[in-house]
Amino acid sequence: MQWSKHNIVGRTRPAGTPFVVNLLSGNADLLDEVSALPILAGSEPDDPAVWAAKGYWVDPPEEELRWKRAYLDFLDARETDKVQIFFVPWYGCNFRCDYCFQDDYNVKPASLVDEVLDAFFAYVAEEFAGRRKYLTLFGGEPLLPGDAARERVASFLRRAAAANLDVAVVTNGYSLSDYLDVLSLARIREIQVTLDGPPEAHDARRHLAGGKATFERVAQGVDAALAAGHAVNLRTVVDRRNLSHLPELARIARERGWVANPRFKTQLGRNYELHSCHAAGGSGALYSRVELAEDLRDLVREHPEFLEYHRPSFSVSKFLWQHGELPKPLFDACTGTRTEWAFDYRGRIFACTATVGKSGEELGTYWPEVRLERDVIGAWQARDTVSMAECKACPQALACGGGCTSVAKNRTGEILSADCRPTRELLELGIGAYLENDGDENASEHP
Repeated sequence: MQWSKHNIVGRTRPAGTPFVVNLLSGNADLLDEVSALPILAGSEPDDPAVWAAKGYWVDPPEEELRWKRAYLDFLDARETDKVQIFFVPWYGCNFRCDYCFQDDYNVKPASLVDEVLDAFFAYVAEEFAGRRKYLTLFGGEPLLPGDAARERVASFLRRAAAANLDVAVVTNGYSLSDYLDVLSLARIREIQVTLDGPPEAHDARRHLAGGKATFERVAQGVDAALAAGHAVNLRTVVDRRNLSHLPELARIARERGWVANPRFKTQLGRNYELHSCHAAGGSGALYSRVELAEDLRDLVREHPEFLEYHRPSFSVSKFLWQHGELPKPLFDACTGTRTEWAFDYRGRIFACTATVGKSGEELGTYWPEVRLERDVIGAWQARDTVSMAECKACPQALACGGGCTSVAKNRTGEILSADCRPTRELLELGIGAYLENDGDENASEHP
């Protein structure tokens, strides 16, 4: 018998309470200093049966069998997951966000013609037959102003409705109010809109090409979409320049009635160097994952009401607190070419939104002919924590899942390389933050 190689052991920050998390056994526990001594020291416990019952103290061959069963269950579940199919009708955008990673793509403009739309929907019908799926309009900015753009989006949505496919939309929100009649042509699953803070912070980062402010018009679009019954996912791209403004954005969201609407949810996206970085202030404005988590923890301590607006994930901490249990083991964090694909108006196929539009990342074409780079696709699909050497001996692998393929490939040049996540540090911050917010009296409810 020995300690499980999947134990993640740490101390909450700032209190320093010992904890152990094990994604394979599905258990997580806060420990007192006396009971924590053996697992912290790596010595044999005095009461091994207690630790063995929760999968922290294991017989290695038995644990290996549990790991294999969990891996097969993960693969089976992914085969039945919904596939998200992104479509880029153009890369044009009416905004000039100072951190846009698509600025360097230099994609030649072209009109979205019926032949391309017909080829796209034919490809989806054939290649994803039998799979649960939905479409997502992406960009650039898919909801550009003007009759020509409205007509092309309407044509896409009519085809989606005819194919009985739900559609999500990722938009900057500036023309959202003007598009609500067009969006009624299909079943809209969700509308993702980005606001990077209250007006002053948002408008400094996300303005029109001519410099005009955008906050109020985007906010009015959110108002209108929620009033029309749409689900809205409000996203904020975070770096050092706007994090401190988030409590004010949360206050605005409460006052406008968004937070109380059951169709409203939020997400935070870390601004990071994906292919290139155009953030004002350069890379010094960017957070590492741990730095962002540390500052979010401090923000929550100072403004606990912020948690009514958004609960940071802190790796699996948010899931644990919301559900009272751990998520299933994550053998692969990358959805590209498994449950995510991206297509553009030029007939090109990509793995995901992180690569769509970038020259050299194409995985094939669906128009004017169907052609697939099967060797490259195979490498993407073979990448998981089982295939990467860095992951095999890592106790955090089942929470990290190997990270993003695109980021790893940019860093190493290899698809089969890891984008490691600081899982233990995020758990230390997250479990500490949620314990502190809930109060110590509730700690036993969330072991």
